[in-house]
Amino acid sequence: MSTEQEVRSVRVQILGEEHVVRGQASEEYIKSLAAAVNARLVEVQRSNPLLPRHRVAILVALNLLNELEKLKAEHEELLALMEEVK
Repeated sequence: MSTEQEVRSVRVQILGEEHVVRGQASEEYIKSLAAAVNARLVEVQRSNPLLPRHRVAILVALNLLNELEKLKAEHEELLALMEEVK
């Protein structure tokens, strides 16, 4: 089995809690994703200190999905422009 296809478990810290993430990506990549998620959670938590953690997580998830959808739309526009140029 190649390194990229091996499922590995990686311990990460998110909002002070340890979580085990299983995936095929490298340990460094998984840790960088966890750090980015943690940073987003901390940012929202600081802006809304009275919100329970689950609501903070929901807000972060919605914000990330919004960013993803905007990037998808931008990608589709760029693909369409590339087709026009051909």
